[in-house]
Amino acid sequence: MTDVLGICTAWGDGRCVVAPEAGEPVEIPLADIVSGKPVPPRPSVRHRVSAYDAELHVLSLWPDVETRPVGGWLLRAAPPYDGRLRRRANSVLAMGEPGMPLPEAMSVIREFYAERDRPALAQVEIGSPEEAGLVAAGWAPVPDKDNDFMIGSVAQVLRHAPRLPEEGVVCLRERLDAPSGTQPMRAEAEMEDRARGRAALDGDWVGLHTVEVHPDHRRRGLATRVIVELLDWAAGLGATTAWLHVETHNAAAIGLYEGLGFRTHHTARYLTSPR
Repeated sequence: MTDVLGICTAWGDGRCVVAPEAGEPVEIPLADIVSGKPVPPRPSVRHRVSAYDAELHVLSLWPDVETRPVGGWLLRAAPPYDGRLRRRANSVLAMGEPGMPLPEAMSVIREFYAERDRPALAQVEIGSPEEAGLVAAGWAPVPDKDNDFMIGSVAQVLRHAPRLPEEGVVCLRERLDAPSGTQPMRAEAEMEDRARGRAALDGDWVGLHTVEVHPDHRRRGLATRVIVELLDWAAGLGATTAWLHVETHNAAAIGLYEGLGFRTHHTARYLTSPR
């Protein structure tokens, strides 16, 4: 007896053809098949990245985020951007093992943010042991701020994006702020005062954020135009995986991103420390 795992590409004329993940297709006489069962496809390589490692790409969005490890977690602090503090840049990334007793980790976290006149916030994966431990210690969810971390293939998004009317001009500006000062790491796409979005490169990952459309110009494909412009820019610099955050109650945005090929990698929640 032997077996083969792959995608069935033909069934008939007394034979079955299975294409494995690697190698040539395998042809099997139907009379020789003893049993078979459906197996879910393996997640793509980008979906096998841990939540912690995926969230580390967030650091590319802003150039001056201060970081400090606390065991296996990561403290983050940054000044206001666009006039407000960003939770993603001012919370401890509490995913995975903290590497120290939880009471000790909580003490370090509170002290770190108190020194910077910030509230102590933790970003956790929903349903994780880290969330359960902090909630049991009195940490509470920040209302209406749960968010999906969505990822997609840059090539697939660009290939499958719908054709859109050429309404207006998308202006792309890039910044030469890599350590070498030679490669643009961030860009902004704008359509006058109607739509805008930003992107940041981190290796072959590109993060999308602040994708916004003026209320008077929504449902006309402008967000897709901006996203395609940013991903086209990133693809030219070697990006293969795109990611973004979207709040779980924003059904319209989730529908847009899913239609472009993005899928949820994990869902995160912010917890605030008890006073």
